[in-house]
Amino acid sequence: MNTIGKRFRVTTFGESHGNGIGCVIDGIPAGLFIDVEFLQNELNRRRGGQNLYSTQRKEDDKIEILSGVFEGFSTGSPIGMFIANKNTKSSDYDDIKDIFRPSHADFTYFYKYGIRDYRGGGRSSARESVARVASGAIAKLLLKEFNITTKSGIYQIGEVKASNIDFDFARQSEIFSLDKEVESAQKELVKKAKESHDSIGGVALICANNVPLGLGEPLYYKLDSAIGEAMLGLNGVKAVEIGSGVESSTKLGSQNNDYISKNGFMSNNSGGILGGISNGDEIYLKVHFKPTPSIFRTQKSIDKNNNEIELRLKGRHDPCIAIRGSVVAESLLSIIIADALLLNTTSKIEYLKKIYI
Repeated sequence: MNTIGKRFRVTTFGESHGNGIGCVIDGIPAGLFIDVEFLQNELNRRRGGQNLYSTQRKEDDKIEILSGVFEGFSTGSPIGMFIANKNTKSSDYDDIKDIFRPSHADFTYFYKYGIRDYRGGGRSSARESVARVASGAIAKLLLKEFNITTKSGIYQIGEVKASNIDFDFARQSEIFSLDKEVESAQKELVKKAKESHDSIGGVALICANNVPLGLGEPLYYKLDSAIGEAMLGLNGVKAVEIGSGVESSTKLGSQNNDYISKNGFMSNNSGGILGGISNGDEIYLKVHFKPTPSIFRTQKSIDKNNNEIELRLKGRHDPCIAIRGSVVAESLLSIIIADALLLNTTSKIEYLKKIYI
């Protein structure tokens, strides 16, 4: 499937080394101001080639709006957007066109479809995530109308974790680190992995604020399950924790329950979601990214004829996909919340009566 969402529906298309990457967004109400400068700034946050901590593939990532916008506002028809690929180096992959790269989707894509676009992984490449950021930017513009905000940062690189969470600092950090006290140590881990032709994993912290009470569709489109599905659909994500996450499995109920006072919840172990429905508190989650599988060490694998071989990869790859992945995860959370917001408009008869009576 290439589509996410029920009411706010996003379909992406394109390959890593094709003409470009694009998306079609359906369900946007007419009359939403489409701030093109904001859209471009969101793409710039994700863009590689800006420092030594990301891929050196330098793409302009210039957003082009194809449809659904007239004189700066959404028309109610599908919004189509396109981002051209201008800095492909497909020759880097000529030597491995018949070889499966370890821990990549090459192996499974080939045996599922019988055809393989070996140029940078084709459709399975993280290059596709630029469309998720573009569509997430549209979602953010919708959420802004209701004072709902999302934010992200790097919580952990390797074993180095943030202690003091500062999202404002993360916006300034080259690696989006949430803690200025450990940023240097986190940078050093990424740099060391890169210099040794290796990669390293990391964890992103994603939050949403001012989310109204009542978003989420039980039982089969719960807010937390929709978030989990979206995050696990992102390249390299291997685990998602909502609220206290795995720590909740080590606690007693008396420790994990969020007691309630007349002023609201006294803690937020639930991560802002109860029974699959937002409870009005901050939504927060941790997204765990594996190390980038594209490393420049000799690795053992097989080719399409099942011959055992050793390979050394070429190309331009992120030493830590969690860094730019955090921006994509923030965009995905925005899409899911925007979808839930639109779905909730029919949850009560009085909502409809306000429109029609």
